[in-house]
Parts: sequence; C-alpha cells; structure tokens
Amino acid sequence: MSSTSNILVQANPAAGSKPLNVLMVGTGEYTTGFVGGGASGSDKKVGVVGLTLFDLRRRGKVGKLSMVGTTGSKFPAIREHLHKNISQVYNGLDTSFDSYPPNDTRDADAYKAAIDALNPGDAITIFTPDTTHYPIALYAISRKIHVMITKPAVKTLAHHQDLLDAAEKSGVFVYIEHHKRFDPAYADARYKAKNLGDFNYFYSYMSQPKSQLETFKAWAGVDSDISYYLNSHHVDICESMVSAQGYVPVKVSASASKGTAVGLGCAPQTEDTIALLVHWVKRDNPEKRATGVYTASWTAPQRAGVHSNQYFHYMASNGEIRVDQAKRGYDVADDNLGDKGLMWYNPFYMRYAPDEEGNFGGQGGYGYVSFEKFVDGCSLVNKDGVGALKELDKRGLPTLRNTVLTTAILEAGRKSLDEGKEVGIKEVDGLWHLV
Repeated sequence: MSSTSNILVQANPAAGSKPLNVLMVGTGEYTTGFVGGGASGSDKKVGVVGLTLFDLRRRGKVGKLSMVGTTGSKFPAIREHLHKNISQVYNGLDTSFDSYPPNDTRDADAYKAAIDALNPGDAITIFTPDTTHYPIALYAISRKIHVMITKPAVKTLAHHQDLLDAAEKSGVFVYIEHHKRFDPAYADARYKAKNLGDFNYFYSYMSQPKSQLETFKAWAGVDSDISYYLNSHHVDICESMVSAQGYVPVKVSASASKGTAVGLGCAPQTEDTIALLVHWVKRDNPEKRATGVYTASWTAPQRAGVHSNQYFHYMASNGEIRVDQAKRGYDVADDNLGDKGLMWYNPFYMRYAPDEEGNFGGQGGYGYVSFEKFVDGCSLVNKDGVGALKELDKRGLPTLRNTVLTTAILEAGRKSLDEGKEVGIKEVDGLWHLV
C-alpha cells in the first residue's frame, strides 16, 4: 500500500457526528476523470466521486479517504492529475488518499485488502463494471461496511435480493447512486405526478455520443449493455413515481438496434440502442393498466452539442408532464472547441466553477447532492443504529429496497433480448421473480 498525508482542516463539521471514512472502489472516469493516460474527453474531466468526497472532507463530513483499482501503476499519474486539476484549481483542496494495490502491483482482488483495512461503520463507493458490483458489495456488507453502488445496482434480481438480505443481517446502509432523483426538475415532476391521477403512459429517451464507446469499449456489450447503463435512470424515475400509486411492472419486452457500435470496434454482440416496453398494473385494481417505453442509446451523433440527451413524457388520467433536460437553456460557443463549435453544458449536475472564495462551489449540483445524502445516511445509521434504515427507506431515497423493481425490469429486458420473448415479473411471498 502506498499512502500520502491525510492532514485535514475540518470546516464546519456536523455537530456530534464522526466524519465517515470512505473507500472509493474504481479509479476510472467517474471517480477521478482520468481515462487512457489523461483527463477524460467527456464532461467529467475531473470526475465526480473523488472531487465530491474531497470537498465533503473539507467540510468535515468525511474523514479518511482511500482508493482501490486493479493496477497500482496508475496511481502516480492519477495523483498528478488530481493535484493539477483539483488542488491547483480549488484553493489547494486536499486530494490525498491511501491507495491499493501498491504502485508496482496488478491485483484484480485488491478491493478485498482495501475493504479489510476499514472498520465497521465505514463506507465504500463502487464505480466499476456492472458484473463486479455484486461480489464487491457482498464482501463489504459481510464486514458491516455501508455501500454506495453506481447504477445499475446489479444485473440480476437474484443478486439484488441477496444483497438486500445480507444488508439487513449486517445492519448496513446500501444506496444506489440514482442521481437523477435529485435533478430539481425530475424531483419536482415526481412530486407533481402524485396529484395527476392514475398512471397511464411514460416515454423516456437518454443517449450519449459514440465517443463514449472509446471509454467503454472494454466492457460495452460484454459485461453490460446500454439499457443497464442509461435506461436505468428513467426506469428508476418512473418506478419511483408510480409505485406510490400502487403500480407494479408485470411484463417486459425489448427491442434493439445493432451495427454502429460493432463498426467502431466493440464486441459483435453490442447493441446500439435498446428500447424496453413495460406493462404496468395497479395492485388493488388490475383493470387499471399503464404502458412505459424506455429507450437508451450510446451511438448518438458526436456533434449533437450535448453530452447526454435526457427527457421524458409522463401522462396520467388528469394531466401530463414533459421534461427535457438536454440543453437546459445554457449554451457556449467556443473557438477552442474546434469542430464541436456550440456546446450545451449541464452545471445543474456538477458545477465545476469555483465559488467566490476560490473553493469548489458545486455543492448544490444533483450529482453532489446524491453523494451527500449517502454520507448523511451512513452517519445517521452509525449514530442511531439499524432502526434508521427503515427511516431512510421511508424517505424515498434510492436504497437497495426501493430499487428492486428497477433491477427486475432491466434484467427482464436483457432476458427478452437474449431469448426473443416477452418476460413476466411476479411477486411470490414477498420476493420478486422473472417468469
């Protein structure tokens, strides 16, 4: 293990609470913004996870930080990248962390040693390929460590319910990083949907440009697909809107397009765009039915102007909601962008501009808010005990319990594509199954 100083001046520590120690599992774009030997070419050039946790440490909510990957030789360059693009931009913000494995080592199981170095009540964030979420989370939960998992939580309903059972036995908080729940427009829409009557129809679309496939080429179509990666956002938003009305999904069919990703060098089975057709039924009145269509693509045009198109249309018996969060009324023309020309940015997710004092100023961004809610949830459980877990579920946060049906829909979609048939979803004795 290599380490650097973790000297910290705590600013405004929460009264009566102990700062949360956090291990970041995964060192890629979302954690550090470091991809392929340099800063990512996306809108996350300095990452999200690391920057947010470094700032939460400055604010006194987070204590010791560590990071684990599979290849230790990356860490010197990652540290240099973080120092240049974070410390030198935000008043010398402390970017120190302990790292695993050592700089001269490659170890696919390094996460185990890193988790073993934690104490019960500490936490981890998992931002790794989808197929690794389950074993990493289960290892941490068994050691009474709180867990945040990037969406999708896991790829199968069985794994999701296994983690839920393990988390209940260990008394730990497991939270899925569905940050779109905290997008102000989406959050307001979810609230207003309560007063629009019975759910009737939902359509969503989310995409990213083909350039992202360069970042994802190692796992795209192999470890996961675009539905797990992007449809997970809107499936979760819709499920969280309609579950309170008593609607549950009962069957799913999926369709996909292919050709573009394969032409860019991705695995031959890689789909470009996946659409899920989901049938919903109201529990207490099965005659009331609704339809959801969720479409996601990672082969959108390179020069679309936005990194991520994202919008939905919700219709109910007494009204409808339309949300378009692609361009957000904010565009920048910059000659330095070359042939990209005009760009639409999303500072509502992560605002990277410093505040008036020169510190990181994006605490109100819904990407940051999602992490802070996880940290606060962990601290609440550590302070008040396992009884706080039910309270966190009741708050409507994207907890493991509150996201079971999102996993069911995503797995059913994958199974529908693989088997060429409609797939049912059914609850039996409190457990959900695909049929």
